[in-house]
Amino acid sequence: QVQLVESGGGLVQSGDSLTLACAASGRTISDYTVGWFRQAPGKEREFVASIAWTGGATHYAEPAKGRFDISRNNVKNTIYLQMNSLKPADTAVYYCAAEFRGLYYDTRSYTYWGQGTQVTVSS
Repeated sequence: QVQLVESGGGLVQSGDSLTLACAASGRTISDYTVGWFRQAPGKEREFVASIAWTGGATHYAEPAKGRFDISRNNVKNTIYLQMNSLKPADTAVYYCAAEFRGLYYDTRSYTYWGQGTQVTVSS
């Protein structure tokens, strides 16, 4: 099993940037496709971005395209989500999730989940 812990959330202003980190333990993250998801109050959880376990392919939801960047550091066993030009609509709890050798464009099939980190963007 792989355990995931998110960090880096906080309160920022509209237009600011923030970098989230997803630290993995228990297994080497290099064998896992990792995705970021978010859930705003009263809304369903939605896919944000993902990065393949091999080859570095990435996939983004429309709201994240051009503003967010997902990357991985397999040496540090950590996945990052760089978020730029943040908007109040980005306010949510952000979760990372992992799937062993998963398909990076599959936005639903993730087995392992972190506990989430809160991101609040004020206007």
